[in-house]
Amino acid sequence: MAQITNRYFIALLPPLEIQNSVRDIQQHFAEHYNSRGALRSPPHITLQPPFLWEVERVNELESHLKNFVQQRSLVPIVLDGFGAFSPRVIYINVRKSPELLNAQADLMTHCELLGIVDPVSKTRPFAPHMTVAFRDLTRQNFKAAWTQFQHQQLYFEFIASGVTLLIHNGKWIVHTIFPFTFNN
Repeated sequence: MAQITNRYFIALLPPLEIQNSVRDIQQHFAEHYNSRGALRSPPHITLQPPFLWEVERVNELESHLKNFVQQRSLVPIVLDGFGAFSPRVIYINVRKSPELLNAQADLMTHCELLGIVDPVSKTRPFAPHMTVAFRDLTRQNFKAAWTQFQHQQLYFEFIASGVTLLIHNGKWIVHTIFPFTFNN
């Protein structure tokens, strides 16, 4: 009998007011540059890219994530300006901090214990970002949008207070939030 699986990923989500500001930017890209892909998930910083997981084992996954966050402190996050993965993706730049880099590396190691491995992530360094225009951005629209956004100012600071497990059901939605312990 085939196992039923769902697609999940693990991310840091900013506070709601920052999510709303980022959502406005994503909406601008949808309306002016015909790029709607970023609207299919809440604004986030991906820590563990999408993976398949058996529905009947979701409690095991959640238990591992609870154990992971119990070993972590809060993670300060700075969003500063825009960046791009040319020629299709524009994002809000996330400053690399030791806390963020360590949290992501530790989570990847923790996930490997469950057999969750993203081969692409193993071959390149972590590039934290918050996507505002996705791969559905045409090359022509990328050039036009990047001209507008590459020097545009944007700055937010927040404290990531936990990791979020998202599930795909046609679009990405929050499945479970796991708060960090406050042992700074």
